[in-house]
Amino acid sequence: MDVLRYKDNAASRDVISLFSGAMGLDIGLEKAGLNIVLGQDVDPACAATMRANGHKVLDGDIRRIGEAELLEQAGMARGEPFLICGGPPCQPFSTAGKRMGINDPRGSLFMDFIRMIDYIRPRFFIMENVKGLMSAPLKHIPLAKRDDADPEQRLGTVLDVILSEFDKLGYKTVYGLLDAVNYGVPQFRERFVLIGSRDSENIFLPLPTHFQRHQEPVYRWRTLRDAIQDLERDWGECAAFSKDRLAYLRLVPEGGNWRDLPEDVRAEAMGGAYGSGGGKVGFYRRLSYSQPAPTLVTSPVQKATMMCHPTQDRPLSIREYARIQQFPDDWKFMGTGAAKYRQIGNAVPVGLAEALGKAVLSAADDSAEVHTKRFRGTDIHQKLKQAIEIGGNGVAHK
Repeated sequence: MDVLRYKDNAASRDVISLFSGAMGLDIGLEKAGLNIVLGQDVDPACAATMRANGHKVLDGDIRRIGEAELLEQAGMARGEPFLICGGPPCQPFSTAGKRMGINDPRGSLFMDFIRMIDYIRPRFFIMENVKGLMSAPLKHIPLAKRDDADPEQRLGTVLDVILSEFDKLGYKTVYGLLDAVNYGVPQFRERFVLIGSRDSENIFLPLPTHFQRHQEPVYRWRTLRDAIQDLERDWGECAAFSKDRLAYLRLVPEGGNWRDLPEDVRAEAMGGAYGSGGGKVGFYRRLSYSQPAPTLVTSPVQKATMMCHPTQDRPLSIREYARIQQFPDDWKFMGTGAAKYRQIGNAVPVGLAEALGKAVLSAADDSAEVHTKRFRGTDIHQKLKQAIEIGGNGVAHK
């Protein structure tokens, strides 16, 4: 590796964003104190959203974008960016849809993200994805046909390959599963996060800042009421349920779902799904004001993942979606209504992204820990330390 050709700019806080979408991750990083110099996405609606909000965009398929071109557009040299961030498209890993095996990531968009890291050599990177990535098999083989003695069928997981590739590049990594509700987001949303350091700095996943139980209201989980109740008379652009689905939803109380329908109409309402397995919690789901929202999906009107307003007979609106994901009220979303829901539903919540940015900055500044000669009150303090680290622990690699 020709280290001498890299520009080591310790003062840089500039970020290149890949697979930027509607920029939820980027907004949070900027709130933490970082500077997004360039965004990238293949979706024309996402690129239009970025431009409408004043950001510079390199649109197009990342597989056809050269590393030098990306750097040129960012106006930076190799080794100079503080951070590269992004979430390569993750549909094959999602537990919300059909969970299928995954092709070799060495031929996927993950490798284009890794390719950019390899050439550009940022000081840090953040890669986020759905939680299914952590257990996604490298090769799909039906259990009935699996032979663990066959080395061709013992290929490990997608995560194994990703970690191995970053290890080859000399990056120290830490990864884990974070739930956005623990970072002030009014939504249960688990995301896989991988942070890497080029210079083997003391990186860590951000510790939770909000809790289900806390004596101070400001540190408790935020609820749907906190996020959207003030929009009841001004919810803006909104999708619509079909007439038949709406008739059933009117029978469901706040916080309920299909199980709360009158017994004599459940089978009719559910159709073929009635006798299927699984909890089916998203069918005819009416949300609760007193709880965090469930994970937002890319459409609030699909039968298996309905997002009905707690007290009104309609789905959540685009504006309410944006509030739950913590986009600023003046953020402009471009494209069709369906494209707006998709952009917001796919985004990283701003509060989680801000926590990630602060964790990386504190690692860069070596300011995350108060060093003491000994840990006073060992038993009490160790229990407290374990308690606050629930949901914030990561796995270090290398």
